[in-house]
Amino acid sequence: MAAITAVMRTASIYLQRADAILKPHGLTFARFEVLALLGFSKRGSLPMSQASQLLQVHATSLTNSVDRLEATGLVRRIPHPTDGRTRLLELTTAGQQVLPAARDDLNEKLFARSNLSGTDATEIFEILARFRKASGDFL
Repeated sequence: MAAITAVMRTASIYLQRADAILKPHGLTFARFEVLALLGFSKRGSLPMSQASQLLQVHATSLTNSVDRLEATGLVRRIPHPTDGRTRLLELTTAGQQVLPAARDDLNEKLFARSNLSGTDATEIFEILARFRKASGDFL
């Protein structure tokens, strides 16, 4: 119980810090993750259902994030070229500009200042990776 509570509390602290860093970009960490996922995709677009699976969030949560990202012009929903039932989520030019700036801020202001030594970070990652893999998460 103590270990899992510590992981959950630590995640909450880092999430609050990430949200504060991303606020000037008009993002939360959840919305940043959507942009980052699209930025990593080969075409800059993904079906909504696949994005939901990859982010491991409920479709309703993804829709909420996408609605807000779309309202600010960072992503758009477009028809799938071969499947009329599917909508693709696509990174806009504005999203392509915001993503690297937000990523740079997270790298500089959060990830580089995590208060973890390299050895500690590696050990924590390896422990959590085993849990994630056993839970069906992808690495």
